[in-house]
Amino acid sequence: MKELYYDAAIIGGGVIGCAVARELSRYDLKTCVMEREEDVCSGTSKANSAIVHAGYDATLGSWKARFNVEGNLMMGKLAEELDFSFIQNGSLVLCFSEDDMPNLKKLLEKGVKNGVEGLSIISGDEVRAMEPNVSEQVVAALYAPTGGIVCPFGLTLALAENACDNGVEFLFQTEVKEVIKTSNGYDLKTKDSIIHASYVVNAAGVYSDVFHNMVSEKKIHITPRKGDYLLLDKEAGTHVTHTIFQLPGKMGKGVLVTPTVHGNLLTGPTATDVKDKEVTRTDAEELAAVMEKAAWGVKNIPFRQIITSFSGLRAHEEGDDFIVREAEDAEGFFDAAGIESPGLTSAPAIGVYLAELIAQKANAPKKEDFKATRNGIVDPRKLSWEERAELIKKNPQYGTIICRCEEVSEGEIVDSINRTLGAVSLDGIKRRVRAGMGRCQAGFCGPKTMEILARETDREMEDICKNRPGSSMLTGHK
Repeated sequence: MKELYYDAAIIGGGVIGCAVARELSRYDLKTCVMEREEDVCSGTSKANSAIVHAGYDATLGSWKARFNVEGNLMMGKLAEELDFSFIQNGSLVLCFSEDDMPNLKKLLEKGVKNGVEGLSIISGDEVRAMEPNVSEQVVAALYAPTGGIVCPFGLTLALAENACDNGVEFLFQTEVKEVIKTSNGYDLKTKDSIIHASYVVNAAGVYSDVFHNMVSEKKIHITPRKGDYLLLDKEAGTHVTHTIFQLPGKMGKGVLVTPTVHGNLLTGPTATDVKDKEVTRTDAEELAAVMEKAAWGVKNIPFRQIITSFSGLRAHEEGDDFIVREAEDAEGFFDAAGIESPGLTSAPAIGVYLAELIAQKANAPKKEDFKATRNGIVDPRKLSWEERAELIKKNPQYGTIICRCEEVSEGEIVDSINRTLGAVSLDGIKRRVRAGMGRCQAGFCGPKTMEILARETDREMEDICKNRPGSSMLTGHK
């Protein structure tokens, strides 16, 4: 059995694990990320609302409140450093009844106490002036100009690539089966290896309770909370410009409607507690509920333009707060457990917090050669015609469009495969450059994308998978 030695081992390659990895890479520590799938961003981080929350909703004094506000303030600079898509489009929380106005004011007061800047309550007419498609039933709204939207794939991949460029090792298809406390730290057992680490970061999403409970007598319990979403075509992307939430009221708790950084319209999620930590199939009744509830606040949503639906699992902990700390009875074992909304927003701040705790405990100095920046994949659509022509002249692959819906070129796909932590699956390419994310959902570009992936990785077409090994697209020649 192979044995590997690290100062710090992170369980989970989602946005939290990658944020911790990026921050730990600032220090003179040998660090690894252990991910059971073939790529980062393959669990909760790939299926969420993609919202950068302002921070008005979290309970005062909670970890959620602290990390939400800190993460929100970090996102703009981080997007510049790591070159991922982030738009501070602002959010609105709709109130449908004068009877519910006290609750809206309480939300405002909570936000102010949490340190959220720029909050205000505006009238229904002011809301409709900002968003003409908002319901006539809306009497007021809480306006949060610091709310935003982000690409969850882009954020996670940017953190991971930068961490890797700074020395963090990523161990894919490496599922942790057991964590054992030793005199020198921890042994993390996999199918064919033992990872020895002085410090462990438990960023395992819905499985974070499993690993925590292996080393601590103070047990925690994570309930998978499933949420279904609907994604609409880019033709519907300007139906609203802000992220639209609904204040829970007489009609119940609504769902959000928001543009995405890529120009689509997204609505959801539902919230259904499940026992199965793997169940991510969508449900017809829940999707119907999404459409019904979305229509409470936003009228004339063109649901005929739905291009796909998806479902994700949130890691809900019984205490209804993040668990971000060193386990009381397991020195050197650091939890990032129960990370549900606003986890995506909070990830950068959680990364800093845990990395500083570990570095201090390990007495690790900061590196002098830490590279804080990362360049993303070139997007020809953002270039002028002159710049695009020059790019194609240098590399004709950028002039060959593979994905017509998203206008993704062969050059972008090749870059997504050959860069740091490059894609090894179709989903990996899709998350990096959006080939297959458009109207036809890879119906046209899928085969050609497979050919490029096979060519660039020197594999046979039959070996190309949608995501994890075993999800083959072809079974052989006829």
